[in-house]
Amino acid sequence: MNEYIIELADLTKQYGNYTAVDHLNLTIRKGEIFGLLGPNGAGKSTTILMMLGLTEPTSGRVRVCNWDATRYPIEVKKRVGYLPEDVGFYEDYTGFENIVYTAQLNGIGRGEAAQRAQQLLNRVGLADAAHKKAGKYSRGMRQRLGLADVLIKNPEVIILDEPTLGIDPKGVQEFLSLIVQLSREEGLTVLLSSHHLEQIQAICDRVGLFVKGKLLAEGNVHTLAGNLFTSEPLTIEAHITIPVTSVVTVNDLQRMLQDIEGVLTVAIQGNTFQIDCARDVTSQIARKVIMAGADLNYLHKKEYGLEDIYHHYFKEYESYA
Repeated sequence: MNEYIIELADLTKQYGNYTAVDHLNLTIRKGEIFGLLGPNGAGKSTTILMMLGLTEPTSGRVRVCNWDATRYPIEVKKRVGYLPEDVGFYEDYTGFENIVYTAQLNGIGRGEAAQRAQQLLNRVGLADAAHKKAGKYSRGMRQRLGLADVLIKNPEVIILDEPTLGIDPKGVQEFLSLIVQLSREEGLTVLLSSHHLEQIQAICDRVGLFVKGKLLAEGNVHTLAGNLFTSEPLTIEAHITIPVTSVVTVNDLQRMLQDIEGVLTVAIQGNTFQIDCARDVTSQIARKVIMAGADLNYLHKKEYGLEDIYHHYFKEYESYA
C-alpha cells in the first residue's frame, strides 16, 4: 500500500500569464500534521482547491487517498474533510441540526447521524451549545462546529485553511490542541494552511515554506534549521554571578571562557555572558565557571525557530526573484 496519502507532482496552476502554483512537489504520510506556511497570496488556497478537485491544474498531478483528484474528485471528497477560512451554516438551524444535515447529505441514516453528531459536538466542546441556533455562535464556536462538520463522515484527511482567523488567543490554543488530539488518537492526516508561524510550529510534524507559488523548503523545524544554519556560530547565553568574596574578576572569567577550545567570542552585558562557539561546549563552559568559584544561574543555547528559517528563505527568494 502507498505510504503517502497526499502526492503532488509538478503541480502547476496558471491564470493567463500569472502562475499561482509553480511546479509543486510534495508528499504527506498518513497520520502526519503538515503545515503549509506562507503569506497571503502565496498560492496555498489554490493548491488546496486542486487537491479537492475543485479546480483543475494547468499541469502536473495530484493524488489524495490514492485517487487522482482531477479525474475522480467525488472519490476524493468522500475521504477528505475541508474546513475553509469562513464556514457557512444554516443560521436558523441549531448546531446539532446542521451536523445531522451534513451527515445525511453524506448518506448516513438519521439515527446514526444523530448519534454521531452528538458525540462529535461533545468532542469539540459544544455539548452545551448543541441546540443553540448557529447564527448565535461566536467565531470560535463556528470553527469548532466546522470541525465537527468535516469529521461527521469519518474522513481520512482533514484540510484546514486559515482555521483560526478571528479567534481569541485562548480559543486558538484550545482549537489547535483539539487538532493534535484528533490526529494522534484517530490517525487523521491533517494539512494546516496558515500564515501564523507560531501556530504551525506549535503542532506540525513537518512544514512546507510557500512563497509566490513555490515550495522553497520542507521538513521538520530541527532539520530545516540544521541544514540552514550549519555555518552560523552556536550562541550560548550564560547568566553568571561572581561572589563579592571571589578573587576572580569578570575580566578573568571572560579570558577563561575564551581559552576554551571552540569558543569564538565572549561578550558581557551585566551578569549575562554571550558566548559564540564553533561547536557545542556547554559542559566545558559550566565546568569552567564552577571551578572559578562563580555562580552559574543558567545556561541557554539559542535554538533557531520557524521564524528564523522562514525569514531566511523569504529574504533569499526575494533577492533572486
